[in-house]
Amino acid sequence: MMYSQTIQSDSLRGEFSYLLKYKSNTLTPDYITKEIFSLQISDSRAFFISENKLKFDSAFSVEFNKKSSIIDMSSIPAAKSNFLIIQTNNNVQFYETVGMTLLSYDSPRIDNWNLINETKTINSIVCKKAEASYKGRVWTAWYSTEIPFPYGPYKFSGLPGLIVKITDKTEDYDFELVRSVPSSKLKGRMVSVKKVRYQNAKLVAKKELVEARTNFRNNARRELESMGTVFSQDQNTRQKVIETQKKGHNPIELED
Repeated sequence: MMYSQTIQSDSLRGEFSYLLKYKSNTLTPDYITKEIFSLQISDSRAFFISENKLKFDSAFSVEFNKKSSIIDMSSIPAAKSNFLIIQTNNNVQFYETVGMTLLSYDSPRIDNWNLINETKTINSIVCKKAEASYKGRVWTAWYSTEIPFPYGPYKFSGLPGLIVKITDKTEDYDFELVRSVPSSKLKGRMVSVKKVRYQNAKLVAKKELVEARTNFRNNARRELESMGTVFSQDQNTRQKVIETQKKGHNPIELED
């Protein structure tokens, strides 16, 4: 509560979209998953969330306000990522709703950046190079001092300018800035991430959140089966595929 009360305003100072391309499974390295994320920057913090998750929240509010007994969300694309990350100058906070519970864990800000005297132009933006090791991967970042925000996609921050592109050494994960909103269009606007996504979260260790996520998924199937739900052959086949995918699971963080 103290954390939320110290920040009085979330006036929008910058709004950027990043394309994430990643190899989710080492057994199928040619299969590339893509997702667009929004980075919204206020006076003293930055919010990073899937754009489809924002679209869902906005559409749900519209449907809910109709006061209809049926809420139709069929036209809203599902988000592949269910998390929200809030960066400040001091730390990084990860949020995820598991079942009906909002959980959160705290991470220190990356402070081992190696600034390299090398420049590169990416999408007409002049960038400088930096490298850092984080959670088992070595990352190369290209940041722009012309965009004076010390933030970037995911948990990456702490550089003297906005991160325009960041890729890990194996090229399994790649974030690239694909859209920015002109500052002239931000006047009077607030960060659009709903407070229900981060307020009153239960603070846990990262390991506890991962365990809660796994347990919820397993329990959901068992609960359905206990109520008489019979899974079709296609559903059982899908479950076997999921189990196989776990063997080559390729998370962005390889270490706790």
